[in-house]
Amino acid sequence: MAARYRWASLALCSLLAFASNVLAIGQPTCVAFKSSHSTFPVVQNRKATPIILSPDEWPGVQRTAFDFASDIEQVTGVKPALKNVTSPHPSYSSYGSSVIIVGTLGKSSLIDEVVNRTKLDVSSIQGKWEAYLTKEVANPLPGIKSAYVMIGADKRGTIYSLYDHSEQFGVSPWYWWADVPATKHTELFVDSSGCSHGVPTVKYRAIFLNDEQPCLQNWAFGKFTNGTGAPLTGSPFNHFFYTKLFELILRLKGNYLWPAMWASGFGLDDPLNQPLADWYDIVMGTSHEEPLMRSTPVEWDLLGTGPWDYSVNAQNIYNYWVEGAERSKNYENMITIGMRGAGDLPLPAGEGIPLLEKAIKDQREILMNVFNVTDVTTIPQVWTLYKEVQGYYEDGMQVPDDVTLLWSDDNWGNIRRYPLVSERNRTGGAGVYYHVDYVGQPRDYKWITSSQIEKTFEQMSAAVARDATRIWVLNVGDLKPYEMHSEFFLTYAWDADRWTPTNIGSFVQSWAKREFDLDDSDAAEVAGIIHNLTRHNARRKPELMNSTIYSLTNYREAENVLTMLQNLNVSSTRIYSKLPSQTKPAFFQLVYHPVHASLILTHMYIAAGLNNLHAWQGRVSANDYLAQVEDLFEQDYALELDYHGILDGKWNHMMDQTHVTYFPDYWQEPQVNSMPYVTKVQSKKMPRNGAMRVIPEGTQGAWPGDNIHNCPAGYGCSDPTMTIDPYVPAGNRYVDVALGGIHGFDFKVTSNVSWVKISPTSGSLSTDHPDQRVFLDVDWDQVKGIDAAHLTFNATAPTQFQEWRSVVPPGYPSPTVVVSVTLIANHTVVPSNFEGGAKASRQRASGQDPAALSSEYDFYLFNTVAQGGNVTITTLVSPALNGLGDDRPLGLALQIDDGEAQTKYFVPSATAGNLPDGWDGMDGWVANSIIEVPMVFQVQPGAHTLKVWMIEPTVVVQKIIIDTGGVLPSYLGPPESIRV
Repeated sequence: MAARYRWASLALCSLLAFASNVLAIGQPTCVAFKSSHSTFPVVQNRKATPIILSPDEWPGVQRTAFDFASDIEQVTGVKPALKNVTSPHPSYSSYGSSVIIVGTLGKSSLIDEVVNRTKLDVSSIQGKWEAYLTKEVANPLPGIKSAYVMIGADKRGTIYSLYDHSEQFGVSPWYWWADVPATKHTELFVDSSGCSHGVPTVKYRAIFLNDEQPCLQNWAFGKFTNGTGAPLTGSPFNHFFYTKLFELILRLKGNYLWPAMWASGFGLDDPLNQPLADWYDIVMGTSHEEPLMRSTPVEWDLLGTGPWDYSVNAQNIYNYWVEGAERSKNYENMITIGMRGAGDLPLPAGEGIPLLEKAIKDQREILMNVFNVTDVTTIPQVWTLYKEVQGYYEDGMQVPDDVTLLWSDDNWGNIRRYPLVSERNRTGGAGVYYHVDYVGQPRDYKWITSSQIEKTFEQMSAAVARDATRIWVLNVGDLKPYEMHSEFFLTYAWDADRWTPTNIGSFVQSWAKREFDLDDSDAAEVAGIIHNLTRHNARRKPELMNSTIYSLTNYREAENVLTMLQNLNVSSTRIYSKLPSQTKPAFFQLVYHPVHASLILTHMYIAAGLNNLHAWQGRVSANDYLAQVEDLFEQDYALELDYHGILDGKWNHMMDQTHVTYFPDYWQEPQVNSMPYVTKVQSKKMPRNGAMRVIPEGTQGAWPGDNIHNCPAGYGCSDPTMTIDPYVPAGNRYVDVALGGIHGFDFKVTSNVSWVKISPTSGSLSTDHPDQRVFLDVDWDQVKGIDAAHLTFNATAPTQFQEWRSVVPPGYPSPTVVVSVTLIANHTVVPSNFEGGAKASRQRASGQDPAALSSEYDFYLFNTVAQGGNVTITTLVSPALNGLGDDRPLGLALQIDDGEAQTKYFVPSATAGNLPDGWDGMDGWVANSIIEVPMVFQVQPGAHTLKVWMIEPTVVVQKIIIDTGGVLPSYLGPPESIRV
């Protein structure tokens, strides 16, 4: 397998400036916990300022004001009075000299009276979608000396003003969904100047519950039903479930929902679902395959007549759509139009465009008739360009200008296409449908968090730059365990201007402070844990893991990966252990569990690989790894039960997802978790070649004896030769001495030269201690040019004497970091492997200095003999698609010194609606989370400069490998070379 590297984050350094101890993320703050001359009291001296509203206020605002008062009580222990007050009124003094007034501009007679009386300037929000302002106002109403007014331009603007303050007070949006306790304060104040927010970046900000079986559905059955679901579907997703979700969405600054649809019908299952969504002020919609507010195929399978085929059954389907429109016409919706074939598959071949154009024409006719309007453009509509549907559009299908085009990613976080310049003036605008959970090719991924917010930021920031900001929808699967990523997506959609490549890392640190009430140091540590964990799981989705993904022999890759995860687990355990009991359930769900679960799974697969490798090498330690695999397999289930037992079983079934050992070349989840394949060696019998097994680093072979990996013939192989030089990244090489049978032995390692440093020089092996790693280092002051050492491994066992020799020639004139059976020379010193990501973020402008669009890296070659004077430079870039169209394919150019630059376009064109060659498969781009871009250059030894030129934006360079003939197979590629 060629060297690979995964997604690595953009630079994570600076923090947004937040007020001390204020627990808000990505927003200006106006809350304080100490009084000053410029603050207004919310709670002071155990007394809460009353909250008043107008009876004619929106019901959703009335409901949210109740949450607001409850949130204040959760933080301070004091609950403010909440009252409806009729306006106008001769005097409001009975409510107190100071009050908090909540209301919507143009709806609340109380707010309108305040504005008219005080001449309060509301021009900054008036008529603006979901905007709000808050501030202290003197003498706002007769009899009231001062008020803190919280004014929304519309109903959700007012709602967001309340929830924004609740978060700053210390109430997490996840207080129920992740059991985050409120941060306690004895007093609360707000700045007299208040807070404000204008129009959100994205108008409609949604999550989509999808692939909700087995976890979310099983959990909801236990939590929200008496064991019986909806009469027709059996669904547990009733209004008790959805009202919890509606509140969460609003607290996260979302406003739009695609409801669960696998075996559910939002408008069918519970007659209260739709009216309560409207009462909460949630915009409802349906997914790409569910036109006109009907859960399809669920409702069609139950209530429809004939096949789901508009070419032969148009009238029945038309009538079905009419019923959906009628059922939802009294509520705020975003209507999905278009259709796919039965089972979320393409329409019949050859019929797609004309059939879809007719369906959309008929659907818009239905909307005009049902809504009784002459202008259908007044009804918000969306057409999702998912999979082959994008192909219909690109092949010339006509869609009305007022319909929002919802572009999709490839289900793996790579946006297929952005709006072109010619498409950016459509009145319906454009948006993005994005995934952090998916069921389909090349494999399901829905067990645990495995997407990076850095990647999401990179893709969605490009969407913002290209005006795809009318609708964003995030497929969140079961919602848990994607809590943080869901919040980031909606936070970025709310106000994209606040986030840049240099402060994106502060999101996680602020999130950790808010959720767990941590100090700066521990919050930074949690941010590091999350960053490294999601990078690990994004490199290779856990569902795509197996026992040989990470090399067991080259670059110490598997053990370095395992060490990294073990260190994350130590850090998360340390923080978990010091937290107060009320915070531990939240930390367990949001940090500890994903870390520990990822460690267990990765460790299990690596142990399974080592079990098979050690058995092949004749090592009895294979049996120890067998025992490890069995133990880790049980630990995986035990951790699942721990999750299900949190808070007396509140989250029972939420981790039901099977995830261990998928069938090769099959995308669907396994029916049951099954342990990775392992074997066992007969440890009671002496092996044919004696008790001692000697295994040099970098080989699958073992000496003495025959092994297919010892030499090409597989038998009669000579002792191996290993190389070592001053540029070994690890600083040394090693040889494993291993027990090959029942009888233990003592061994000694000697050399014929003094410059070899051996540690340890002797040891004892037994069934309790079957392996010993012997490290080899060199005193380079003693080595002149090329020299060779003979190492002798002597073993004394009760039944035999064994001697094995190895030759270690050091000092080869190359920076190769190799000790292996094969001499590998001329690895290159590369200044950086770009593990922080180098993103070309600007387009080439006419007349712009080309030097501004390139990066330069100095490197040194010792020789280029192995490839006949050539080197292969492989640039590893993050997966991406030709989002600006196939006429502007992604590419990059490389140049060495002043030589001729080479250009390569690495994403080939694809037929309309399809993905390019190389994308799919267990060894494809998205499975490997990397695209390899090799180029061959003729170059002589010595110092050189590599220039990397941008061709198109949105190319993220992860790593550059300059290979003179010695790169070994691995997943992540060679480690970063020594800097000199």
